[in-house]
Amino acid sequence: MSLRSARRRDLRLVPIALATWLTSAILIVHAAAAPVVAALLWGTALGLLAVAVLARRRQGLLRLVVIGAVCAAVAAAAASTVAVAAGPRAQVAEWQISGGRALEAEAVVVGKIERTATGWRFDARLRSLATGPVVHVSTVPVMIRVTEVAAGLDLGAVVSVEGTAWPADAGERAVLVLDAAGAPRILEPPGGALAAASALRHGLLATTEGLPLPAGGLIAGLAVGDTSAVTAELDGAMKTASLSHLTAVSGANCALVVGIAFAVAALCGARRGVRVVVGLIALGGFVVLVSPEPSVVRAAVMAAVAMLGVLLGRTGAGVSLLSTAVAAILVVDPWQAGALGFALSAAATGALLLGAGPLADGLARWMPAPLALALSVPLAAQLACGPLLVLLTPQVPVYGVLANLLAAPAAPLGTVLGLLACLCAGIPLLGSGLAAIAWLPAAWIAGTADLLAHAPGATVTWLEGWPGLLALAVVGASMAGMIVRTTGRVRVLSTWVAATGLGVFLALGPVAGAWTRMQVPERWAIVACDVGQGDAVLVRSAGVVALIDTGPDPGSVNECLDLIGVSRIDLLILTHFDLDHRGGVDAVIGRVGTVVHGPPGDPEHQSVLDALAAGGARLQRATIGLHGALGGAQWRVLWPQRGTLPGNDASVVVDIHGGGVPDSLFLGDLSGAAQRTVAANAALRPHYTVVKVAHHGSADQDPALYAGLTPAVALISVGENTYGHPRAETLAFLNDDRARIVRTDQGGTAAVWMQEGGLRLWHAEQIVSGGSGVGAGG
Repeated sequence: MSLRSARRRDLRLVPIALATWLTSAILIVHAAAAPVVAALLWGTALGLLAVAVLARRRQGLLRLVVIGAVCAAVAAAAASTVAVAAGPRAQVAEWQISGGRALEAEAVVVGKIERTATGWRFDARLRSLATGPVVHVSTVPVMIRVTEVAAGLDLGAVVSVEGTAWPADAGERAVLVLDAAGAPRILEPPGGALAAASALRHGLLATTEGLPLPAGGLIAGLAVGDTSAVTAELDGAMKTASLSHLTAVSGANCALVVGIAFAVAALCGARRGVRVVVGLIALGGFVVLVSPEPSVVRAAVMAAVAMLGVLLGRTGAGVSLLSTAVAAILVVDPWQAGALGFALSAAATGALLLGAGPLADGLARWMPAPLALALSVPLAAQLACGPLLVLLTPQVPVYGVLANLLAAPAAPLGTVLGLLACLCAGIPLLGSGLAAIAWLPAAWIAGTADLLAHAPGATVTWLEGWPGLLALAVVGASMAGMIVRTTGRVRVLSTWVAATGLGVFLALGPVAGAWTRMQVPERWAIVACDVGQGDAVLVRSAGVVALIDTGPDPGSVNECLDLIGVSRIDLLILTHFDLDHRGGVDAVIGRVGTVVHGPPGDPEHQSVLDALAAGGARLQRATIGLHGALGGAQWRVLWPQRGTLPGNDASVVVDIHGGGVPDSLFLGDLSGAAQRTVAANAALRPHYTVVKVAHHGSADQDPALYAGLTPAVALISVGENTYGHPRAETLAFLNDDRARIVRTDQGGTAAVWMQEGGLRLWHAEQIVSGGSGVGAGG
């Protein structure tokens, strides 16, 4: 059999996976149609089987009909899964729970507890939900967000939370999003294997706690995917350097475990069948250890598929198994079709099976074969996954392949040593000794991430959304065509497409960026930076600049500072220490004069202040009455009171006026109750031209405060989020107040200034020559 026909045979299951994926992706958004679609697909499958019986003597037609029948049947199975779940999900949608109603929910934790910019979140399976005397019972999946975590909160625990809820977006696995008012109560701790796994993970964290940061906090991330000890700075650096997959439980972790188990069994003389069984048992134990949530199970299945393809020595067999695994996962869990992580896993595995070999052969024309082979794996993954990652952040990591090449020797060492330290954490000296050794490869990875993340041109701005995905996919495909051994015509065409893509990028990227910088108004007084879901607002008077909060990460605030042309921050106001307000502080360390800050809540918060002080900043704790000058303007702190506990309601509220700055009030993340306290105790002005709306436009506001302030402009610093920010009720009362609502998620970075007796507004994504006028009442 020829190689070409073998490849056709090995790819024959790909249409089945694609049909199942497409069906699932459509139906999870339009679940009401699932029963009808499932019935039609089952009917189609049966009809095609009947045609197959009639056409059994015509081999070519028979093959096509059988594949079509299997495509229809597997897609029908996925549609049936959605249809079965549609009933309970629709019932929950009818519950009267929205509008900020207080409720109490009981649920079982089924997902990892992950840190977010404002607290923690985890997936759970609902047991019951009570609103007053009405108790609803259901087992639908939910997402729970908390601002505090309780001891014992882990996978398998039964918890009770009090707070509010609203329906999740269409296509999400979770039916409801629950916002807890405080820490969840643990009704039942995890039991059995989940309890043992939790104890091992916590033992590893305790063992590595005394090791130097940031590498010490990375060990648990490499070994078991626990990133709770990874510093925000290292997390950002690893994302920029395209190394964040090392701190998640990916197919590489699972494949490593399977490979080690397989090798140990082989050394013991076990037969191939026994070795496979041993590898699968080890993989199952690893999944339980790191937490058997959907993303981990998905990674385990993909790893098993990739390992089987490699062990069998047939990449084609691996593609068939990959297609089978994708289809099977989607039949069981159709909501994976809308998960970017699922697409990344499938793309990375497919690139390993199909792309790494041809790329290695092509690269071997210009370099030694071992180096070509080492480069081919991260390059294949980058070309396959890069277009998908653009959907998250419109940036391309320039040194991603180099970073992965440098980290490649250390990653398996860190993972294996970390796993051994985890399993031996309870053994004196042995566990701590293994953790200390694991610190060395972790330090290498952390150093690589930090070095390359801060290297010149570490990232290149790319087109956003689907246009960016398609553009990068075309450029990546053309680059692959230039490398692999192909005909001269293909290489010429690939070179032409790559050059054209680069030209378009230069036109739409750096050139467009330079044009946008040229359009920034010279007389700006206030700039709300587009930093995603977070706050970063610049205020300037007479050339002196203040920055209120730094957004969730250094990259986004750096982009804004570069766009506006700000290099020195004379006054930095950290309203509070949620990550979406202080996560980008690394971008300004060493160029800040004075820091005015709210009360720090834990040692990590204090370390932020210590880093700023080490960079030459002078620290001042904010309390009511603190004031100062900003060029020709004056600023004063209206909140918090001395002794206010750390958190959103301890946000620094600052009033700035004069010196060309419109009278402005910045409310941090204050809740409605705290806003009422400020209104009753602070010396507010009767009118503010600009008000920075609290907490990204959340529903927890005091409409009376805004009505009394009569702002001409209401700034809402907000990005893509799952909180529903800005909430409809907040937008409604701001519109009733006739305020001009300025949202960074709709127009990008926005500038406000006074000119010729009027207020002017500029948006980076909606450039208006000379600014647009804003009336006194909006």
